[in-house]
Amino acid sequence: MDQFIELFKHLINPQWIIDHGGLYLLLLIIFAETGLFVGFFLPGDSLLFVAGIYGGLLSESFFNVPFFVIMVLIAIAGVLGNFVGFWFGRKSGPLLFNRKDTFFFKQKHLYQAKEFYEKYGGGAIFLARFLPIIRTFAPIVAGIVQMERKRFMFFNIVSSFCWVFSMMLAGHYLDKFFPNLKDHLELIVIILIIITTLPVIIKLVFGKTKHPHPTHTDVNE
Repeated sequence: MDQFIELFKHLINPQWIIDHGGLYLLLLIIFAETGLFVGFFLPGDSLLFVAGIYGGLLSESFFNVPFFVIMVLIAIAGVLGNFVGFWFGRKSGPLLFNRKDTFFFKQKHLYQAKEFYEKYGGGAIFLARFLPIIRTFAPIVAGIVQMERKRFMFFNIVSSFCWVFSMMLAGHYLDKFFPNLKDHLELIVIILIIITTLPVIIKLVFGKTKHPHPTHTDVNE
């Protein structure tokens, strides 16, 4: 547990990320958090916000490219992560709903994403991008229910760019308006994690997750 906590602290520490991989590690984290089972616990929202604050250092660590290019590359990583999840869902089908729980895979997360998808349709891909845990499993569910590939990619691309740009620009400009923002970084990260995970926590605690038998249903609306 101590090692996990230590790793989590590193993953929300921009200086550590820059020193141990820079933009490359950040891209890997966003890719994993948006499409791989093992990435559901990663703090994508707060990490992007902090990356916006330290955008200058990230740019310097990656050939001094403009901050805009940094955001585009991260958004592309989010697009690719979701596409991998979508592809995996199409290939694995309903077998995932019968898979036993492990540390990196919980059936309740999959059913939660499925209910979210059924409620919001194609727009769930966009909305899920802003919700921890849900965004990891939503593209997988979209693949399972055989969502049209072109429709999925439209929501995938738009949502990734909106998510990355909004989070990073918020951190970037708030740091300019409030120069002492870096002095309260840990508190800001904790607040962001609470705000972004609160809807999911409420759903897990008070919501009743249905466990219907999955079907291969075309979703074209």
